[in-house]
Amino acid sequence: MLKYETQKFVVEELSNITMPEMKGNEGRFEYTINEVKINELNLTYADLAFQPGLGLLFEVQNSSIALSFQRRILYWFFYDTGAINASAEGVNIHTVLHMTKDELGRLKISNITCDASIGKMKMKFTGTLGRVYDFLATFLTTGMRFLLNQQICPAMNHAGLVLINSLLETIPVRTEVDKYVGIDYSLLSDPVVTSRSLDMDFRGMFFELGNENNTLVNYAVNPIVREYDRMVYLGLSEYFFDSGLYSYYKAGIFQMNIANERMPKDLEMLLRTTYFGTIMMMNPALVEYPISLRLELNSAPKTTIKTSGATVAVTAIATVMVLPPGAAPVQLSSMTMVRFCLLMFITGKFRKYSVFIDRFKIFSNQSALESLAVRFCALSSCLSLSYNSDHIQWGKKVFSQPPIVQVLPFKKDERGL
Repeated sequence: MLKYETQKFVVEELSNITMPEMKGNEGRFEYTINEVKINELNLTYADLAFQPGLGLLFEVQNSSIALSFQRRILYWFFYDTGAINASAEGVNIHTVLHMTKDELGRLKISNITCDASIGKMKMKFTGTLGRVYDFLATFLTTGMRFLLNQQICPAMNHAGLVLINSLLETIPVRTEVDKYVGIDYSLLSDPVVTSRSLDMDFRGMFFELGNENNTLVNYAVNPIVREYDRMVYLGLSEYFFDSGLYSYYKAGIFQMNIANERMPKDLEMLLRTTYFGTIMMMNPALVEYPISLRLELNSAPKTTIKTSGATVAVTAIATVMVLPPGAAPVQLSSMTMVRFCLLMFITGKFRKYSVFIDRFKIFSNQSALESLAVRFCALSSCLSLSYNSDHIQWGKKVFSQPPIVQVLPFKKDERGL
């Protein structure tokens, strides 16, 4: 497909070749040639290949060009005009596109190496004295072949250095993903061309739209492609995912509140039962007020990619509060959940994925019974995150096996911490 589109583009550009007016004389004949028009290009053989260390090679061999132009000839007192049909045969074009990156990290054609030749050219005169002028064909074909040959490479250079580069300059290398983050996919270095591949190293970095300079440092190992059977291979490092999660974390996305109509009745009952004693000791009047559960990450998630799969390590805080109307929320407990084991997979569009929590530990300074509430929450509603390009929402997750929950009470050390 790429070779076909390249061939189509070259045909269009060569069809637009313009040639200057040619004047001269041969004996008593004075002639003027103008209005040169390319009628047809027949690319018998065209190939697109990689040129190691240079770029892309586009080669045309043993092809032909049909063209026509107008003549004006003066011989003594005779003046004649008419059309001339000509054909250029044995057309060979050898073009190499040298590719680099520009200062913004966009792909750019830095130079074009072109070599063109025309094997032979034929002409056929029309008009009243068409056959009389056939003897001029040898002289005219020599000049026309020279002029046409001089126009092929400039046309190829204009197509690559002007038209293609103008198109490449319209391609953004930084764009918004949604209202929270953007992505930078500029080139980090010049493309590397081998005999069988064109390798391009993109940045692949997400950033928070509210603070574009606050980005994550890249310590990840670059992906390596070892297969060449298909047209395109895309390798994503851990940094691609980490920078995205970091940007969303900085944008304040990874947090949620379960309260009021969002609070399931059975979860509310379990939380009230678990913290009934705490509420009575603090203020018995709080028993009648709504209860809420707040979940938020306290650090950016970290991705680990192995041949066995991908996991994301997350640390989160779960806070249980009572919400008295017209007053500040009253905190009942705060738990830190560490080392989440998240299973990540992509579905549908590229910017849509799901994350499910399968395993975590809880550090709590309250009763171990708090694990019951969080365990129920994990099973019923709160630990499934679904993201797409428009919004982030929390949904339900049905586990084939219950999550493993371990509660580790806080204790003071010798320093009283």
